[in-house]
Amino acid sequence: MILVKLQGGLGNQMFQYATARRLAEKHSTILKLDLTEFESYKLRKYDLHCFHIWEYLATKSEINDIVYSHNNLNKFKQKVSLKLGFKKYKNSNWIIEKQFHFDPDILEAPNNILLEGYWQSEKYFADISDILRREFVVKYQQDSQSQRFAELIQSTESVSLHVRRTDYVQNTLTNKIHGTCDQDYYDRSVGYISDRVSNPHFFIFSDEPQWARDNLKLSFPTTIVDCNDSSRNYEDLRLMSMCKHNIIANSSFSWWGGWLNLNPKKLVIAPQKWFNDETRNTQDIIPEQWIKM
Repeated sequence: MILVKLQGGLGNQMFQYATARRLAEKHSTILKLDLTEFESYKLRKYDLHCFHIWEYLATKSEINDIVYSHNNLNKFKQKVSLKLGFKKYKNSNWIIEKQFHFDPDILEAPNNILLEGYWQSEKYFADISDILRREFVVKYQQDSQSQRFAELIQSTESVSLHVRRTDYVQNTLTNKIHGTCDQDYYDRSVGYISDRVSNPHFFIFSDEPQWARDNLKLSFPTTIVDCNDSSRNYEDLRLMSMCKHNIIANSSFSWWGGWLNLNPKKLVIAPQKWFNDETRNTQDIIPEQWIKM
């Protein structure tokens, strides 16, 4: 059995599920989801219910059996060894992410473990991409408003453009770590697309649609997608993935919008600078075929 601790928003949970799903496939075993993080952290909630995934929830007993499989001293030693860089995945039941960039040791992790981390690289699950594209399909029927946007997206040379602001701007700590993509990034990205795509139609997705209306003045057909709130974030993700091309923010949410886009000729533009915190090695987060801007 593979257990994965889910945390963060929808995009983060998708990365965590994808990495654990790959390990479950490797070991021909079941994958279970640890949702205990959401018992105390109320700013986020479990979001993967919208997909056709393996939705088996881990019990407290199953989590404890792995985390405390030896004793509390072993748990303490694992945390200390992690901080010192001495983590040995092959001998651990509780695997905590030790670095932001891709860690190839994870691909050889054993069965009967709990994964805890963000695992933000396609390299963790590229070899089961077909499985994930089948499972990361929204199982709920589109409402009438989203359906109208979908029809327009499918009938135009559609380009999604994602602007992530609210928590990245308002939360001091989050802003210090992440920062936001600036106007220049979007101007250059739109220019890159318009030089290569005839008659592009930009569909803007944002947690602050009014800011997008006031600040993104594009000289191309533009539609603000503003019918879905955070409780229906999967609808925006589905619509983004339906676009023919994507301009993503430094956000795991729009990362998945680009990754799930099935257009074989898609252009996906991503920010070169993913974090304000330059101590994090982000070399593996953007797939090689995407354009860094």
